[in-house]
Amino acid sequence: MMLPFAPLQSRRLNQEPVRTVDYLLDVDYVGDHHPGHRLDVLTPRRDTGGSRPVEEEDRLPVYVYFHGGGWTSGDKSALTKYCAVQADTGIVVVNVNYRRAGLRGGGFGMRHMLNDANEALRWVVAHVGEHGGDASAIVLGGDSAGAQIAALLAATTTRPELANHFRLRPAVTRGELGGLVLHCGAVDFSVVFEPGFIMSHDFVRMLLPGYRRHRMKPASLQRASRWLSPIEWVDENFPPVLVTTSERDIFYHANVNFAKKAEAAGIPVEFVSYGWDSRNTEHTWQQDTAHPESAEVYERLQDFIAQVSSRVRSADA
Repeated sequence: MMLPFAPLQSRRLNQEPVRTVDYLLDVDYVGDHHPGHRLDVLTPRRDTGGSRPVEEEDRLPVYVYFHGGGWTSGDKSALTKYCAVQADTGIVVVNVNYRRAGLRGGGFGMRHMLNDANEALRWVVAHVGEHGGDASAIVLGGDSAGAQIAALLAATTTRPELANHFRLRPAVTRGELGGLVLHCGAVDFSVVFEPGFIMSHDFVRMLLPGYRRHRMKPASLQRASRWLSPIEWVDENFPPVLVTTSERDIFYHANVNFAKKAEAAGIPVEFVSYGWDSRNTEHTWQQDTAHPESAEVYERLQDFIAQVSSRVRSADA
């Protein structure tokens, strides 16, 4: 289900489109015609000599992005301009839809979403070279629920227990994953169980198998939520991460906790945060290209992708 305001939000966020980028829209990355199995590829326009293929050394880093929406709503279309702004700086951006859950029953669980994300990544590995991208230099990213999906998918590349739990065969190895970008991510589910948190426990039940049949008590539900909580799977093998948040973000403490855990594990972390006085920085403000704070985040993001992609390429050389 998409929230009623989603088309309006998409129009608002995509005003004044970027015209120096090529858009390949609604690719069926699974081949089953399901509307949740669609992705867009955004590439910077560049002179490659007509139909001459892009040489290996000229291939661009790849940024695979998953939208947010509380796992029940949202659509890649709202992130088109955000993705185009990044592509315009010399990045191949893949903007991904996935099947969504339903709080009132029906819909899909985390296993479906994570497998969808993995299948999108499998498509990227097979086809991004056709669009000038370097499949050996992939950065995952997302906002809110999409950040949680991206981070959990990254963790499956080094934690077989997690991959097996979700019946997932990772499409990439850890060595092919350059880094991770998290905007206001739902990356620590322990905050959901803190008194007064805005998100109900039903979101956790929704994402777990059989949640309607098994009305777990909070303590049992919190233990089960480790399978959903990326922070639980961070170790020394996790990829470098860029975390962006603010004190106005509902997941601010989740992001602070995640960054501290990654730093303690020896993972390179870039942490960008804004104070309460930055009025533009409500949850997932990074989607809105009009904010000065967004422009600052984009500059850090683009530098981060360049650095981690270069590191991966150097390791492969």
